[in-house]
Amino acid sequence: MAFVVELIISALLVIGAFFLLVGSLGLAKLPDTMRRLHGPTKATTLGIGSLLIASMLYFFTQHGQLSIHELLITLFLFLTAPISANMIAKAHILRSARERGAITPAGTDTGWATLQPPRPSKGP
Repeated sequence: MAFVVELIISALLVIGAFFLLVGSLGLAKLPDTMRRLHGPTKATTLGIGSLLIASMLYFFTQHGQLSIHELLITLFLFLTAPISANMIAKAHILRSARERGAITPAGTDTGWATLQPPRPSKGP
């Protein structure tokens, strides 16, 4: 039984390290800001989550106590990474006139991500 748990923990560590490496390479090598967002928000989040789950399993099996800190950190990362990526993408779009011109029309009175103020309504 202990061998199986150690194998699972080792697999989670290797998977986490792989995702961290892929995320870091994506952040360093992709050509522009919008593509670079995917490295730290997708792959790195999965890598850190995998490492933290491996840590939870290790301390539970070795010390017999459930560590809730790692679970809370994982949940915090899964909740904040998409929000921060969205904010970085919006800031990039607002700063770059070329990016704003490349966005397709929203088809409503307001633009994508509220880039344009709503048009005043005509009538009473």
